[in-house]
Amino acid sequence: MIPIYSKQAAKYIGGLDASSQQRIRQGISKIPLGDIKPLQGVPGNYRLRIGNWRILFDYAEENIIRIKKISPRGQVYKGVR
Repeated sequence: MIPIYSKQAAKYIGGLDASSQQRIRQGISKIPLGDIKPLQGVPGNYRLRIGNWRILFDYAEENIIRIKKISPRGQVYKGVR
């Protein structure tokens, strides 16, 4: 799978320390494996849980995933529709 990061997701991951960046990037590279669930009320969108972080994404095409948002658990779902 080839990840494409939104501006928000790229900015957030760029602000993290190196070990956290590596952990998140490894989790994203292993999609569709991992703790993935569909988002309720937002068809076609999914969330990946990596520790306290949540990554919201969808499948843009067959081998391309679009990373929409990366945030801590308590903040990631605000404004999602």
